[in-house]
Formats: sequence, C-alpha cells, structure tokens
Amino acid sequence: MSVLVKINHYLRQTDMGAATFGRRAVNDSRLVADLRRGRQPRAGLVARIEAFIANTSGRGRS
Repeated sequence: MSVLVKINHYLRQTDMGAATFGRRAVNDSRLVADLRRGRQPRAGLVARIEAFIANTSGRGRS
C-alpha cells in the first residue's frame, strides 16, 4: 500500500485536514498536496509518516 493511500485512509478515519496532517506528521503543511501532485517521498519521510499514523491511530478526531 502506498504512503498516500495510507494517509488518505487516515484522513478519512480521523476527519483531519490534509494540511493539519502534514504539519503534525512532518512539519510540512503542503505534504499531502505535493504527494497528490506526484511528489515521491524518500524512505526517511515515509518512515516518519508511518510512525505518526501508527502512534496516533485510534485517538479519534484531533
């Protein structure tokens, strides 16, 4: 599963905005928009995103 698919799933589950997600996950409010436009994240960025998702899943709307 691609990181963008994981992010989109997380956004739907938490009702979090894309800019908020990017800012909280990796301090980049344009992250999701850039990924949707084709940005290819490096392994370290993917790891940070996945860690954020894993650590905040199940907390509900933030």
